[in-house]
Amino acid sequence: MAAKPEYRDRPDVEVALLDALVDRGDEGMTVLELRAAVDADIDAVEEALSALKEDSLITVESEERVRVYAHDRVIPDPEAPADDPPGGIVDTIRDRLGL
Repeated sequence: MAAKPEYRDRPDVEVALLDALVDRGDEGMTVLELRAAVDADIDAVEEALSALKEDSLITVESEERVRVYAHDRVIPDPEAPADDPPGGIVDTIRDRLGL
């Protein structure tokens, strides 16, 4: 599962982190697990996590180990209808071109 569309206009590393966290749901992930899930160096992962935390898109809990969770507003509703165009891709292109 991927993060909601409104959160996908962020830098690639941030989107990849959000997607990984959404996939893990209630389990959350450690920084090492996130690093393994995302194709980026540790510095880029740290920067992205800082930006996501600053924007309140993730929560960080430190009990036994530090775990990172996606904020509820980032997780799409599995029962919500898909945002597929009603007439298909060809009709959407025609509409945008005014044909």
